[in-house]
This record gives sequence, structure tokens and C-alpha cells, in this order.
Amino acid sequence: MPHTENAIAISGTGLFTPPYAISNDELVTAFNAYVARYNKAHAAEIEQGTLQPLTESSAEFIVKASGIKSRFVMNKDSILDPAVMCPRIPERPNSEISVLAEIAVHAARDALKAADRKPADIDGVLVACSNLQRAYPAMAIEVQDALGIEGFGFDMNVACSSATFGLQAAASMVQSGQARAILVCNPEICSGHLNFRDRDSHFIFGDVATAFVVERADTAEGTNSWEVISTRLVTKFSNNIRNNFGFLNRAAPEGTGAPDKLFVQEGRKVFKEVVPMVSDLIVHHLADHGVAASDLKRLWLHQANINMNDLIARRVLGRAPAADEAPNILDEYANTSSAGSIIAFHKYSSDLPSGAIGLLCSFGAGYSAGSVILKRLAASTPS
Repeated sequence: MPHTENAIAISGTGLFTPPYAISNDELVTAFNAYVARYNKAHAAEIEQGTLQPLTESSAEFIVKASGIKSRFVMNKDSILDPAVMCPRIPERPNSEISVLAEIAVHAARDALKAADRKPADIDGVLVACSNLQRAYPAMAIEVQDALGIEGFGFDMNVACSSATFGLQAAASMVQSGQARAILVCNPEICSGHLNFRDRDSHFIFGDVATAFVVERADTAEGTNSWEVISTRLVTKFSNNIRNNFGFLNRAAPEGTGAPDKLFVQEGRKVFKEVVPMVSDLIVHHLADHGVAASDLKRLWLHQANINMNDLIARRVLGRAPAADEAPNILDEYANTSSAGSIIAFHKYSSDLPSGAIGLLCSFGAGYSAGSVILKRLAASTPS
């Protein structure tokens, strides 16, 4: 079908799913065992009123609060050990590929195959994610090397919005002629920064990696290619989602092991502030491009909380969304940070016909949000 002159497209997507899954029941069993140990060990302080007892969690509470039923992780046993409650992922020697780069490569190969592209067709690699394994060398350069891609690579972090911000950066570089095609990877080992002993958040995150190829629409040959009609980004500073872990921690040893060195959030404040911010972003973005809500065939939203997604979709569409209009992968994958909306797009886009309009949106810490209007370029190949 015809496309806009100098148009950019997502020509293929990829997904790597870790080998282990943890159900809500498994997670709750481990959490409640920890609670029992803690309350027993501090029974005297609790009885004296100098310490509050910990409260048990439940699978029903998790589903009601988030819509999450399960999650995939890189390491399972130690997360479910009440004495550990943290993934154990051994360090690798520098001569071996790092674990974050490895899962990015798995997703990248999937995306390259879907786009019908070889490493020689790619001029740049972006690793856009929340949880970078190290400061340097850039993970993107390691992924580039592992895949045998010439050109350049760099990392970027805008928390859960990293994928849409990465898409904007990639699209701009292709449109300017800086590159023929860019590979964007979103590897997320979110279990590494999750406090599994915090009742309000112990269930939120899972591990995964996604990737996608960005190139000119007139060169896209993937069977599920989508023109990038428009992107819009917004950020607004907030402390309501934060992680203070970093290299300067060694300069302040008094903070070692403090809860703020893991993921922390003020969930109710986040809900109250992010929903209108994201809804307004999408509504105004669509209006500025003459796209009516009724034109949207699908919303691929950030997968953080089913209640947030339902409310955002309702505000955008002006009604409650049908299940297939705003697909939910939270029940299987949980919150996978920057990768969440890409998983939804990867799994629930190929069924739409040529010319279909959809919207990809991610949002999270910062606050940050990215909105992308997409149009299907090619129908799926019949199986």
C-alpha cells in the first residue's frame, strides 16, 4: 500500500522469554514464609508496639491490585527461598558475553528474522532499557559485536519508556540518513532490582527481552511491517518511582542495603498522576494528526497495571475497551518495564489488516511517556 514519502517503519520484532515462570501462588508462599519468620524473630518488639508486624500477601490481592498472575525470571529457586528472596545470577568473566547482552541477542535474532534482515543490513544498535547491567562499555556495543554488525551502538535509559524513546531516536537517525536500519533492543532483568520482601511491590516485575528493527518504509520487507506515522515524547520529574542504586553508593556506605537501592514507588500517587498525563498525551497526539479514537484498531500500552491500562484506554476511546482492543500480557509476563508494550505489539499486531491504525505507548518513571501512531503496511503471510 502507498506510504508517506520518507516514511519510517518497524519492519520486525523479536521476543526472548526466560525459561522459568513463577506463579502468584508460588511467590505468595515464599513471601508469607518470610513474613512468618520475620514476625517470629521480632515478636517481642511487635508485642511492645515498637515494631509493626509484616502483613501476608495473597494471590487474590496481587490480581486485584495489578492483573498479574505469573512472571518469567532468569533464576527461580533463590527468589522463592525465604532466606534469600533475590535472583542469583553469577558474574561471568569478561571473556564471555554478559547475561543482559545475551538475552538481547536472542530477541535481536528473532527481530532480524521477522524483518528479513541480516546483520550486514543494520548500521546501528540501541539498547534502550531500564536496568543496565553496567556503566560501560555500552551493552549495545557488546550486542553489536555478538551479532557481527558494523557501524555504531549506544545505550539509553528512560525507565519504562525506553523502548518508545529508542524508537524515536532510531527513526530520526534513519530518516536523516545516518543509518539504513537500526536494531533497538530492550533487555530487562527486572527481578534484579525488585524487593521481594515488600508486600506492595514483590509481585510486580518479570524478566524478558524484546527487539525491533527500524528502517525506511519503502525498504521494509517484513511480513508484519508498520509505518511510524508520528511519535511524541514527554517527561516530568517525579520521585514517586525511584531506584537510588548506582556507582556513587560506595561513596556513602551508610546507605548500603537500604530499601531505596531497590525499586520503590508511591503506587497511589503514580496512578493518580500518570493516568491523566498519559491519557492527555495520547488524546492530543491523535487529535494533532487527525486520527479519531474510532480509527484505532488497537492500543499496545505499557504493561504495568491492568487498572491503569483500562482507565487510560477508556479515556482515549471514550468507552470501555474490548479485550482485543487493548491486549493484556500482564497475566503471563507481569511488568517487564520497557519491554511490556513491545511484547503486546509483538504478540497482538499481525492479525490486523493493511492500513489498520494502532497506537503504541509506554510510560513510567521520570515521569516519562512515549506515544507512537502506527499504520500496518503489509498483511501477514498466510500459514
